[in-house]
Amino acid sequence: MTIDFSMPGSSGILDSPAKRDMSFFSNGYVLGLTVTAGIGGLLFGYDTGVISGALLYIRDDFKAVNDNYVLQETIVSMALVGAMIGAAGGGWVNDAYGRKKATLLADVVFTVGSLIMCAAPDPYVLILGRLLVGLGVGIASVTAPVYIAEAAPSEIRGGLVATNVLMITGGQFLSYLVNLAFTEVSGTWRWMLGVAAIPAIIQFILMLFLPESPRWLYRKNEKARAIEVLSKIYDPDRLEEEIDLLAVSSLDDRSKKSVSYLDVFRSKEIRLAFFAGAGLQAFQQFTGINTVMYYSPTIVQMAGFSSNQLALLLSLIVAAMNAVGTVVGILLIDRCGRRRLALTSLSGVTLSLLILSAAFFLQSSDLTSALCGSAALHTSTACGNRLGWFAVAGLALYIAAFSPGMGPVPWAVNSEIYPEAYRGVCGGMSATVNWVSNLIVAQIFLSVVAVLGTAATFLIIAGVAVLAFVFVLLFVPETKGLTFEQVERMWKERAWGSPLGSRESLLDGAA
Repeated sequence: MTIDFSMPGSSGILDSPAKRDMSFFSNGYVLGLTVTAGIGGLLFGYDTGVISGALLYIRDDFKAVNDNYVLQETIVSMALVGAMIGAAGGGWVNDAYGRKKATLLADVVFTVGSLIMCAAPDPYVLILGRLLVGLGVGIASVTAPVYIAEAAPSEIRGGLVATNVLMITGGQFLSYLVNLAFTEVSGTWRWMLGVAAIPAIIQFILMLFLPESPRWLYRKNEKARAIEVLSKIYDPDRLEEEIDLLAVSSLDDRSKKSVSYLDVFRSKEIRLAFFAGAGLQAFQQFTGINTVMYYSPTIVQMAGFSSNQLALLLSLIVAAMNAVGTVVGILLIDRCGRRRLALTSLSGVTLSLLILSAAFFLQSSDLTSALCGSAALHTSTACGNRLGWFAVAGLALYIAAFSPGMGPVPWAVNSEIYPEAYRGVCGGMSATVNWVSNLIVAQIFLSVVAVLGTAATFLIIAGVAVLAFVFVLLFVPETKGLTFEQVERMWKERAWGSPLGSRESLLDGAA
């Protein structure tokens, strides 16, 4: 079997491509590059997780925060405002100055923000620090997946990009460990927020020794440097093939030296790709993941556990499950495919949200008394605690379902579905959709709970998960194992009605 890699305007470059059998651990250079770039994901995850525990102690230190739900939500959400701005501008920074410089910029901004938060004398300086940290996280959230994807062989690209998501979940787990470690230390929340500067500084130093993305270099006509990087990734036969593919891609991109945000909507195939990518990012947030991660200690306390330390410990367990589930996703994403993994994940997410809704409904209704009976007070309390554990089990099940699929899939898909000329801009726009959705969820979750109750809130999120399932079924194609050039061709064929607009036809369309 052979694959026809010819594109419109080219003469057809390969009749028998080199064997694509690189394994996840077969190239230490690619793995090291992936882990270093993934520290940006670590920053992303740490900031997501740390604020949930720190907020418990910020409320104790600042009476104005303790008495004001809006101020609490603003402290959480201001980082999301920054991330939204950082992601929107980060796509342009990536295309104009490269993935490496964008990462270095993100590290500097994040470090400054962390130090400001650590020294904040009042809630308003703390909010400024949160804004700067968010800017850094937003730029990193665009840059890391693209940088990894552009250096990754196509057969393991999904798993390598998912490694960045593992770093996100690892950062969340680390944040809960840090939260627990500093619970008895003076200035608890200042330590929690300040130590975030350490991984940013480490990444800055390591990135100085790593190359720019080979695809970005080639597009900027720095072909010798691009080939030098590629030679560290591929054997000589495969290297020749990859250079040929880059040459074809650069021919198509020659007329697109500069792409504006409006250009995304002028091309039908790019509109379709962006709709699929941005939709995945939006549904990742609206199916409730950062509701769980931002407010998991608060949710645990809603479930009846009043101790701050116990709430943080249970949140640590949830974060650990998130990390383990992401490892499962890394193992499956290049075997099962992005689409199947997302659909399976959303099925489990829907079920777990229904369980959560039922747990909180039972706890808040008169049914609790009927179920627990009219026994002595201590018996009734024990029964209520069992319902609390039922809610926590629902949270754990949610993470187990979400983390292998809807955790890594949106980032993996968005790193690979856009043509070279549009990758930074579209990646930034779709990441902005993620952060806007994240901001909406973080800003309104506690308020919606206050109005409708926890049970109804989780029931609504379950309904959103059903919509997400339908969206993936209808609009998200499978991209497992496809080169960037094949993915670009797939969107053109889907846009203009060609019968070859599927993964299978691209792999099997020529012999």
